[in-house]
Amino acid sequence: MNAAEDKAPVTSPFNGEELAYFKELIIQKRDTATEDIKRMRSQLADAREQSENDTAYSHHMADAGTDAMEREKLYLLVAREQKYVGYLDRALDRIENNTYGVCKVTGKAISKERLSSVPHTEISIEAKLKQKK
Repeated sequence: MNAAEDKAPVTSPFNGEELAYFKELIIQKRDTATEDIKRMRSQLADAREQSENDTAYSHHMADAGTDAMEREKLYLLVAREQKYVGYLDRALDRIENNTYGVCKVTGKAISKERLSSVPHTEISIEAKLKQKK
C-alpha cells in the first residue's frame, strides 16, 4: 500500500451553494479571458494585415521594429490568457469532481477568501508560502 492509498478520498469542503458561487465566478472570469483572447487575436490580424500592406519605402525601419515588438507582445499576452483559461477549466473540472477547494499540497481546505481572490488556485496560502521559502 502506498501513501496515496493511505489517504481518505478528497472531497470539497464546500456545499452545493458555495460550489455554485465559485463555478459562476470562474465562468465569469473565463468568459472575460476568452473575450480578451478574441480581441487580441483581432488586433494581431489587423497588425499583420497592416504590415503586409506597408512597402519598404512607406514605412521606416524603426517603425517596423516597433510594430514587430508590439505583435510579439500580443502573442505573449494571448498565450498567457490561454494558459489562464486552462487553469480556470481545471478549476471547473475540480468543481464537477467535488474536489474543488482542497489544497493539492497539504490536503486541507483552501480558505474561501483565497478562492474568491484566486478561484483557480490549487494550493492554500500555507503551501504557497512554503514554496516561496
